[in-house]
Amino acid sequence: MSRARPHPPRSEETVGLVYALAAYGSWGVVPAFWKQLGHVPALEVLAHRVAWGFLVFAILLRARGGVGALATALRTRRLVALLALSSALLAINWLTFIYAVATARILETSLGYFLNPTFSVLLGLLVMGERLRRTQWLAVVLAAAGVLQLVLEAREPPWIALVLATTFGLYGLVRKTAPVAALPGSTLEAGLALPAALAYLAVLWWSGAATFGRADPATALWLAATGIVTAAPLLWFAGAARRLPLSTIGVLQYLAPSGQLLLAVLLYGEPFTALHARSFACIWAGVAVFAADGWRDRRLRRVPPL
Repeated sequence: MSRARPHPPRSEETVGLVYALAAYGSWGVVPAFWKQLGHVPALEVLAHRVAWGFLVFAILLRARGGVGALATALRTRRLVALLALSSALLAINWLTFIYAVATARILETSLGYFLNPTFSVLLGLLVMGERLRRTQWLAVVLAAAGVLQLVLEAREPPWIALVLATTFGLYGLVRKTAPVAALPGSTLEAGLALPAALAYLAVLWWSGAATFGRADPATALWLAATGIVTAAPLLWFAGAARRLPLSTIGVLQYLAPSGQLLLAVLLYGEPFTALHARSFACIWAGVAVFAADGWRDRRLRRVPPL
């Protein structure tokens, strides 16, 4: 007789819930932060995010005694290659997100992150050889119908949403196959992108086109804060993932795109048309089916057979 997986203590679940709400809540409102840098070119913002993010990750890694894990990772060529790929995918994702916020297209970022779990399921099917249950197929079809409406009826395809969903889904797939803990892995990812980021910032400085140090002090502070904004939610998420059941994490992940959607429409006045309503209705239905299926499956796995 197999045993059900024990639940974490109630106090641990409470701490995990706080961490999860902090992580997903911050990701939900983070467009408001990047709006403060809308006057800075997106590529320059990305370079600062990589540089300051690496600094914050390195400090945390040193404080937590993880330098040895980083050194071990650096000696494994396959792992370095995987993290170089994940670093490139993350850079494309970040650049697209920064550009979308600066050009008042937060609604598309919300769509992208609503689609991401469904795209991850498809990757599991096509790449990892996983099988989908009937309800999971229904969720995929509903989400695809929502996107197809936007593609066929909108004046231009929702390329921002598709890029965000694709790059983050592929990023998750690569990190799943990379045997390294979250903090050393994130530090190495940022470190691999650091030379290109610093070189670009140096070129901007020497050409007189740099924003940092030449614009107002508030802009410099916003740019420096990109490191904390990048690192803190990742650490909160790691703390939640260690303490909460996957079913809870799976449901809470939709807080982030929901927050982005509310910001886009209520705070920044982005148009939410009838086409958006129909498309998002299909996607939300897919999300609901997907979340309910995952919750039901994990509940059944916790019940020991007779």
